[in-house]
Amino acid sequence: MVESELSYEQIRLNRVEENKKRMGELNLNKLAQSLRVSSSSKSSSAKPRTMRIPVDFSEVRRSSRAKGPPPSYKEFGLEPLERRPRRSSQRRDLLNRVYASDDARMYAFDRAEKLQSSLDPEFPSFTKPMLQSHVTGGFWLGLPLPFCKAHMPKRDEMMTLVDEEDEESVVKYLAEKNGLSGGWRGFAIDHQLVDGDAVVFQLITRTMFKVYIIRVNEDANNDSDGNEEYEDNDNELDKKQKENVSEARQLRSSGKRKRGGRK
Repeated sequence: MVESELSYEQIRLNRVEENKKRMGELNLNKLAQSLRVSSSSKSSSAKPRTMRIPVDFSEVRRSSRAKGPPPSYKEFGLEPLERRPRRSSQRRDLLNRVYASDDARMYAFDRAEKLQSSLDPEFPSFTKPMLQSHVTGGFWLGLPLPFCKAHMPKRDEMMTLVDEEDEESVVKYLAEKNGLSGGWRGFAIDHQLVDGDAVVFQLITRTMFKVYIIRVNEDANNDSDGNEEYEDNDNELDKKQKENVSEARQLRSSGKRKRGGRK
């Protein structure tokens, strides 16, 4: 047993010596040393770790003024809200609204159409019955779409409304919406237009309307006395229509003279 162990140890030593010789022949020892040197140099050239600066979570102030006291979130009793007094004019307008009956509305509209039929056909015209939204609500007057496409300007224009007393009012015509907006409210209030009235518009120049107002509350009775008054008023209306034809021609000619003077 002892001899076998010695022989094994001798074989092992011989094997180690042979391996050393082979490593020497292949220069493996030098390569191993160079790897050790390079690894040590890399570890020494590593950048030193920088110390992290702790983040300050306090509020950044850019103002040089002294900081005021912190807000207090203590609950206090809320004071009762003061209600704004409503405008008396709005309440009065709502209370004074008068809605015309269907018969009275048709009566005024028929008279307006009769007046329109007597106007000079050279000047285009249309009849517009008044609603609450035209006179006491939104103060917006939409015009008939076919009339706007055929005769009205293609862009927004300031229009002049000439009433039966030859008093002029300026309103704004909105081409995209086909209606009168700015200035119509003042015209409706000044002429006391109410629901059921019928208004005849006659375009005497490109930007001027002659306006005839037929009141809904005129001759609305249907009794015998009312019929007699209706006939008398029709006679007066016929006389007035004849005067309106000549008046429209005069207004149109005066408008042409104004444009000629501007040129």
